[in-house]
Amino acid sequence: MTIRCETRDDGANLVIAVIGELRLTDTVPLRERLLKCLAEQPGALLVDLTGLHVEQAPSLAVFTAVLRQAARWPGTPVLLYGPPAQTRRLLLAGAFRRLPLYDDRAGAIAHLHDERRSRPSVIDQLLPVSGSARHARDVATEACLRWDLPHLVAPASLIATELVANVIDHVHTMMTLHLTLRPRYLHVAVRDGSPVPPDPPGKIRPETAGGRGLLLVGELAHSWGWLPSKDGKVVWASLRR
Repeated sequence: MTIRCETRDDGANLVIAVIGELRLTDTVPLRERLLKCLAEQPGALLVDLTGLHVEQAPSLAVFTAVLRQAARWPGTPVLLYGPPAQTRRLLLAGAFRRLPLYDDRAGAIAHLHDERRSRPSVIDQLLPVSGSARHARDVATEACLRWDLPHLVAPASLIATELVANVIDHVHTMMTLHLTLRPRYLHVAVRDGSPVPPDPPGKIRPETAGGRGLLLVGELAHSWGWLPSKDGKVVWASLRR
């Protein structure tokens, strides 16, 4: 890879500096790196482009792809800032001109302060034991009632139960249950300590111990998926509010 990425946490947001010359061959590893940053569910992902040089405009589509994923889950703002003159010209042209681009980090932060909405969330650490699935159901139920979403109690609690049961039955690691309310969606996510991708719904047998697993999640959710994280993966599902 002809570029390198340097990541730092500024307390509220995650900042990733992309440095070097971006080529088409770099887009897949860069996308994976940015998606891993999203999987950490920071307050915002700030992409520092001050050291990025681009000759091939199509390689910038990597940022479009990452913003598309961020809009589906976890709803994290992704802001780009500080590109050099040539990179800036490419970003302001054609399909890329709608990307959230700012002159510098201060401008990006100011936008966050002006536009950020309240994003209530619930986070719970769970052991890989059978009682955790029942606890996840109770946490999801309580969150929906607290946020005045009684119509989402049933699907959210079932999704939380199945995601946690999947970790208990197949992964056997500590996990983090995360429910987050966004303007359009309620997100339910479970992070575990295994990098192994979840089985697709077609491979989940309805008679497995955790119920119908991801098959049920796929039926209930508006959308669902998974992302690799720093030390495992996150499996997520979104419900329309």
